Amino acid sequence: MVEAALFAGPALRRLRKRESLTQAAAAARLGISPSYLNLIERNQRPISARVMVQLVEQFDFDPRSLREDEAIGGIEGLARRLADERFADLGIDREEAHEFLASAPQVAAAFARLYDSAGPIGAVANDPLAASRREVERWRNHFADLDTAAEELADELRLSQGDIGVALTERLRERHQLSVRILPRDVMPDSLRRLDLHARQVQLSEMLSIPSRNFQLALQIANLEFADLVHSVAKGAKFEEETARALFARHLNGYFAAALLMPYGRFLRACEATGYDLPLLERRFGVSFEQLAHRLTTLQRVGQRGLPFFMVRLDRAGQFSKTFAGASTARFIDSAVSCPLWHAHRAFNRAGELQVQLVAPDNTGDRDGGWLTMARTVEGSGSPGDAQFVVAIGVEAVLAEDLAQARGVSLRSDNAQPIGPGCAACHRIRCSQRSLPPVGRKLIFDRSRRGITPFELEDVNQ
Repeated sequence: MVEAALFAGPALRRLRKRESLTQAAAAARLGISPSYLNLIERNQRPISARVMVQLVEQFDFDPRSLREDEAIGGIEGLARRLADERFADLGIDREEAHEFLASAPQVAAAFARLYDSAGPIGAVANDPLAASRREVERWRNHFADLDTAAEELADELRLSQGDIGVALTERLRERHQLSVRILPRDVMPDSLRRLDLHARQVQLSEMLSIPSRNFQLALQIANLEFADLVHSVAKGAKFEEETARALFARHLNGYFAAALLMPYGRFLRACEATGYDLPLLERRFGVSFEQLAHRLTTLQRVGQRGLPFFMVRLDRAGQFSKTFAGASTARFIDSAVSCPLWHAHRAFNRAGELQVQLVAPDNTGDRDGGWLTMARTVEGSGSPGDAQFVVAIGVEAVLAEDLAQARGVSLRSDNAQPIGPGCAACHRIRCSQRSLPPVGRKLIFDRSRRGITPFELEDVNQ
């Protein structure tokens, strides 16, 4: 995949002023003309590799500081915030958001900070779960150090499909003198995994599937052997309370466990060789659909990137209990609820059957062209049947042509199903599925006719 050009004019301008240099003096040190530097500072030219080298050599400069927008999730993070229903009447499009971020990144960061402190409509102030999710988004759900450590351990253990559980069990026995014991449900009615140091046992519930058992063993190894690495990543996050940090650390432990079961290099090669064939990848790596979906959102290693998938998990009420955008530009998954026109809801009535659909999100700042989504039911963490969710993943249609699950599916944008970010935030008119009026949109009433929806909206395009 081609890396995006780096436009960072305001940051370069602040660097020049900090050094008390005129444009002519700074240009001379960088070996470029003042007019070219002026274009860079006005974001009319990207920073070239040669200029970047000169910045490092002449100013002992850290290139990472040029990407100030990363702190708010880049243009995608800003677009997500500006897509809030409170700004719906302003008609802010993606191009305007991009201009805002490019021309005034510090002001954009201030807006994002203020927005995050207030939160979306209905959000709880200082919600630790939301804060943890924002930190995952800031990293785009890719933690290179954890991936490297997990890959090295997988190579050391020589993990393969047939002996993952055996290898993990042996690691616990040899390195930590811990045996693995499967206990009946009535002995562990409220727990999936328990570390009993007195008995020197890792105890697992009999209700866990084989992939879930392996994941819990990998998670236990992460807790025992890589706590310092996880802590070093988690302590760098800026949280107002420790609950958010604990939630973030829990995510990092799960990230390591998934990376151990699906080592980066081998997993990405398998994805590319099979066209990201989901059932085949599940079997090859001995993982569940939900574990696989998580992993697909993390493939962003520099020079070795996978497709930018998003992943969500929703319940029958359409509420999202998990949302991972990764490097995806999807914004319709940022809503608190999903659109009933999305076939992810249909999956609840077709357990185990993969629902493939091309969707075109409305009013969310998403790019044109649609998204290929794939959704399937998964069981909750307890006993089978106690809880059921649907896990959905998706990728931009323009990137989906070679996917195994795209065979036989039209990826033409005019065949996509329009969907919205939940009725309260959706401003699409004439939707027969609408159950609530959108916030901030004017309703119209006509006594002489009855429309297909109880809430008819003024068409702002007319």
